[in-house]
Amino acid sequence: MKKLLFIAIMLTGFMSFAQNDVEVKGNKVSMKETAPVWPGCEDNADKKACFNKMLMQHIRENIKYSKNDKGEYIRGKATVSMKVNEEGKVVVKSVESKYPELKKEAKRLMEAIPTMTPGKLAGKPKTISYTIPLNF
Repeated sequence: MKKLLFIAIMLTGFMSFAQNDVEVKGNKVSMKETAPVWPGCEDNADKKACFNKMLMQHIRENIKYSKNDKGEYIRGKATVSMKVNEEGKVVVKSVESKYPELKKEAKRLMEAIPTMTPGKLAGKPKTISYTIPLNF
């Protein structure tokens, strides 16, 4: 009876680690993290390359260059710190630039990214953070 109880407890313990993207080797537990997937990239083999390609396409198609008081285009850099939350929506945490117009445009541009399939950790949705430099 004790052997049967011991076997049952062992099987229960092994089944509790039967999660997707979780691997147990000895004392080491590793969990696989997957990045968010851009709409239309779900069936693509290289989702990371597809994500980068679609992000660049989104920026090229939606960017609006700001002008100063003299009517000249403002040139500079903006660094956007953002995250893709558990629902797949982009949330801008901060934008750094010495020009307020570039900050505003960079934030608008990133918030216009479509809702994605969220990133995952061990098969469960997880917030993934990004820092993206933009040149205007």
